[in-house]
Amino acid sequence: MSEFGVDVQRDGDGVAWVVLRNPGKLNAVRLEMWQAIPGAIAALVADPRVRVVVLRGHGDDAFASGADISEFATHRKDAASAAAYEGVTAEAFAALLACEKPVVAMMQGVCIGGGLAIAISADLRIAADDTKMALPPARLGLGYHLAGVERVVEIVGPSVAAEMFFTARQYTADEALAVGLVNRVVPKSDLVGFTRRYAGEIAQNAPLTIRAAKRAIAEVQRDPSQRDAAAVARMIAACFASSDYAEGVRAFQEKRRPKFEGR
Repeated sequence: MSEFGVDVQRDGDGVAWVVLRNPGKLNAVRLEMWQAIPGAIAALVADPRVRVVVLRGHGDDAFASGADISEFATHRKDAASAAAYEGVTAEAFAALLACEKPVVAMMQGVCIGGGLAIAISADLRIAADDTKMALPPARLGLGYHLAGVERVVEIVGPSVAAEMFFTARQYTADEALAVGLVNRVVPKSDLVGFTRRYAGEIAQNAPLTIRAAKRAIAEVQRDPSQRDAAAVARMIAACFASSDYAEGVRAFQEKRRPKFEGR
């Protein structure tokens, strides 16, 4: 096994874990790791056994400390190479954002720069109480791509986004919760257990309903003239036509937990 990489682990409960691994550098994301993310996500989307994807860092000290700055001298040495590098990272972010299955980021310790950008590409974020988050491009002198700024603004709003980019300061987990950057803060000792239960609960819900809701959430953030309301309507209709809908109604009447199959 390489000393760094993106590992995929599948649980038997419909949850898959995508692990950023570079322990010698607090899981700093190397070029090869950025390149591996789209393929890992595509494989999980294609796997009917997987209903929820959880992103995490290897070990207990970090989600990811950012892009591996030691590579910048070669992969970001000038405008042309920087543009090529940005193209690779953009594909990774796009794959995460386009994943039709729920994506949860489990954050702990250091979650900085590119690491935080990966985390905010997830639908939901659970942070351990020791998590430190920051966007430090203003301390590196690099320009931040428009899509990344847009995603931050979508989550925390323009004023908080401005503070994050202008000050480059670190946010504690509680501060991040207060501004909506994370959904939950839990004691670090319970982080894995809580996340496993949290993702497991989502995995037991109706996959077609969640897929339709995720698409609708994405569409309502677009300009009204660019929304694909017809696609959402088709997905909603598919829910009502599914055997899962019949199972949900039947389980409600029988006062039991439904067993959804995603069809």
